[in-house]
Amino acid sequence: MAHLFRDLSLGHSKRELTPLPLQTKPRMLPSKLTSTDLQSPLGQLASQLTDSDLRLTAYDVFLAVCRTSSSKPLSSSASASASNSDSLGYNSPSQNNNHSPNSPALQRSLTSAAASKMKKAFGLKSPGSKKSPGSGPGSGEGKSKRPTTVGELMRIQMRIPETADSRVRRALLRIGGGLVGRRIESVVLPLELLQQLKQSDFTDQQEYDAWQKRNLKVLEAGLLLHPRVSLDKSNNASQRLRQIIHAALDRPIETGKNNESMQVLRSAVMSLASRSDGSFSDSCHWADGIPLNLRLYEMLLETCFDINDETSIVEEVDELMEHIKKTWVVLGINQMLHNLCFTWVLFHRFVATGQVEMDLLYAADGQLAEVAKDAKATKDPDYSKILSSTLTSVLGWAEKRLLAYHDTFDSGNIYTMQGIVSLGVSAAKILVEDVSTEYRRKRKGEVDVARNRIDTYIRSSLRTAFAQRMEKADSSRRASKNQPNPLPVLAILAKDVGELAVHETKVFSPILKGWHPLAAGVAVATLHSCYANEIKQFISGIMELTPDAVQVLRAADKLEKDLVQIAVEDAVDSEDGGKAIIREMPPYEAETAIANLVKGWIKTRLDRLKEWVDRNLQQEVWNPQANQEGYAPSAVEILRIIDETLDAFFQLPIPTHPALLPDLMAGLDKCLQNYVMKAKSGCGTRSTYIPTMPALTRCEIGSKFQGVWKKKEKSQNSQKRNSQVATMNGDNSFGIPQLCDRINTFHCILSEMDVLEKRIITHLRNCESAHVEDFLNGLSKKFELTPSACVEGVQLLSEAVAYKIVFHDLSHVLWDGLYVGEPSSSRIDPLLQELERNLLIISETVHERVRTRIITDIMKASCDGFLLVLLAGGPSRAFSRQDSQIIEDDFKALKDLFWANGDGLHADLIDKFSSTVRGVLPLFRTDSESLIERFRRVTLETYGSSARSRLPLPPTSGQWNPTEPNTLLRVLCYRNDETASKFLKKTYNLPKKL
Repeated sequence: MAHLFRDLSLGHSKRELTPLPLQTKPRMLPSKLTSTDLQSPLGQLASQLTDSDLRLTAYDVFLAVCRTSSSKPLSSSASASASNSDSLGYNSPSQNNNHSPNSPALQRSLTSAAASKMKKAFGLKSPGSKKSPGSGPGSGEGKSKRPTTVGELMRIQMRIPETADSRVRRALLRIGGGLVGRRIESVVLPLELLQQLKQSDFTDQQEYDAWQKRNLKVLEAGLLLHPRVSLDKSNNASQRLRQIIHAALDRPIETGKNNESMQVLRSAVMSLASRSDGSFSDSCHWADGIPLNLRLYEMLLETCFDINDETSIVEEVDELMEHIKKTWVVLGINQMLHNLCFTWVLFHRFVATGQVEMDLLYAADGQLAEVAKDAKATKDPDYSKILSSTLTSVLGWAEKRLLAYHDTFDSGNIYTMQGIVSLGVSAAKILVEDVSTEYRRKRKGEVDVARNRIDTYIRSSLRTAFAQRMEKADSSRRASKNQPNPLPVLAILAKDVGELAVHETKVFSPILKGWHPLAAGVAVATLHSCYANEIKQFISGIMELTPDAVQVLRAADKLEKDLVQIAVEDAVDSEDGGKAIIREMPPYEAETAIANLVKGWIKTRLDRLKEWVDRNLQQEVWNPQANQEGYAPSAVEILRIIDETLDAFFQLPIPTHPALLPDLMAGLDKCLQNYVMKAKSGCGTRSTYIPTMPALTRCEIGSKFQGVWKKKEKSQNSQKRNSQVATMNGDNSFGIPQLCDRINTFHCILSEMDVLEKRIITHLRNCESAHVEDFLNGLSKKFELTPSACVEGVQLLSEAVAYKIVFHDLSHVLWDGLYVGEPSSSRIDPLLQELERNLLIISETVHERVRTRIITDIMKASCDGFLLVLLAGGPSRAFSRQDSQIIEDDFKALKDLFWANGDGLHADLIDKFSSTVRGVLPLFRTDSESLIERFRRVTLETYGSSARSRLPLPPTSGQWNPTEPNTLLRVLCYRNDETASKFLKKTYNLPKKL
């Protein structure tokens, strides 16, 4: 114990040494401690036990364990022994009795040798410098006497009246007779006391009733409310004990040895107290459950402080602590819990005594080092819970002062700051490193707890101090508003913040630097940030540079330079030379105001450009014949406006062109992207023009009404097609020439991007403020959104043109004509003629750089259309095996059209996009039986055993493939023979007409 306070002078013990006079009723002596807002973190009891009840119970435990201790007594002088016999005043047998309440352990003399040892350990002054009451010459009867035994010292320290002490000792003497061969931890002390003490041992019935209720409440707390071993809800003994206690609290019970009510009580108590906690000992568990044991132990530890000098540790603390630790066996305390409880007691005493005795604070901090070792050595959940609660309470108290340390500390108490910081940081480190699960998931090198906490304290406190200076500056401004040329508020504030920074670096930073090497740098960075919020708000409202504005900006500039200088000097020895701190201090000089004005200029230009785009796109006719260049006049105009805007920007008399250029580029980029997006809006897509596939039917073999149904089907298909593309008809702005004009326009814009970007580079080279890095950073000079929008637009409109030509413009020769009726008399030639005519138009209209793409998309659309006629052409079409040659010849003619004897598309492209058709065409040569068999096989493979009883109808995927069930089924649907028709009738009951 003594080593905790070595080299610390806690002062002399000043307690009154005269034994307390006999009281008619027990009365607890008042404490001189001031009340605090600190709740005990050791846990709140669910019972109604008061601090007085806990203190009396703790004293009972102390007497019991010390009575049975086998420690040998210290050697004592004859006078001390005589004094012992005179001062005890107990009606007890001879001290030679080993079970006497006045046993050697309890009556151990507090010798002068021991006292000298403790004084040396605690750094106390020599005996001559300060005399205890009654210790000088001439002291005699009536003078105060030094307590001569540990028992007497403990009684005085715990403010226990002699009557209560004497009564407990008598009871322990009676109990002792039955303890031969047993340890005190095998006894439930309150139960034994209830049986040994009667109403006659007390002054009156009221005192006896209060004593009995206290002991019953202790049993309730230790066995029912806070048991060491958890209780089952169905435990009969616990229910019985609860009933007995509640009844006894209303009406006292008889506690005679052979009394029935006492026997019932003993049975219930012993049943609960004897339950094993897994330690294989015969201990009774009645006071070792958390938090009851901790609160009792806290009462015992409090006795280490002198009752008359609340800030001093008693000189006999070593012997006192030695005896207190003997209660561990009853209270279930171990060294780790002792260290934690004693830390709290020391800390709480420092707080409760006005925070003036720094030795208490340093002792608590030193004890925390032991707690830190314990925390690393165990992961016991109960200990961790108490540890977390205690450290949270300590840290909370410390941080309440440190988060606003400018309000807490001044020249009168600055000496306490270092101790409080040390304590708070120590608590935080244990919480973070040994309690927090978040910390364990990270590498420990990534977290510097002390530095992080100090960083938080500095920033929080300076933000508070800045807000106070802000109010002060505002008051100064109001007070001087009638004076000529009063200083603006922000100019006053800049001066005050500069003074605050100097005060911080002189008073607080030297202390905090012990935990954070850049304490002053963090402080000025925080002040810089606080002032930045105000100055930026001020600058945002500047429309022109006024004298007030100049004054504020100059004051801000001076403040910034002073703060940066402090940060640089503070970080001179740091690893990064203070770069991290400087990065926290983005400049707020006058150029910011200019930059905001320029940004307003940019916004105005961009808003005008957006309005122009919306207005001119509505008027654009997209007529390639009217545009000699082959693209829209609006595109030429918007590119001209952008070029003029860039010229005007680089002519502005500002030194920050490179810094502001990205804002302008981003805005122009969005305007151009918006132009492209609006230009392609409403032009349709590939899916817009593909007709809906009709329902599946089977061929009507040899019907004489076949031609009638074909004509009717042709009419129905035509109506469906017309309804699908009605939105495109009657709007000349979405015709093929108009779509081609849009494609040319997008290509033109895409080509001009490089020209504009090169012109920007030229402008930048002529800027006096440009640096090498401005040319290396290519993103700020490039259009990012527009090029991708143009590429996407060309791709989308190219497909739209292709599918519009094939499925809409040529539907009369494809969807309504190809293979309708007899395939041999409705072949592909009309379609090829129309396609060739449209290809010539495309070649003459579209820019050569995008021409190949559109023609490729037309070929893809033609192949899709060809397959759609074969596999989804409706009841007006039917094919026999003999027709397969016609189909293959027609498809070859279609490919030849796009190949154009080598002048058209490349053969590889044609092969790539005709592969699907080439895979499907062999099915038209295959006999129906083989097709049916193949269809059954792939359907079973697709659907498994569930398809054996009845083949499911495969859904239409649109992804035609010779091994795909729906593709095979559609070939059968258009197969003009009896076998296919019967199969479809039997399997799916398909109709012959829609």
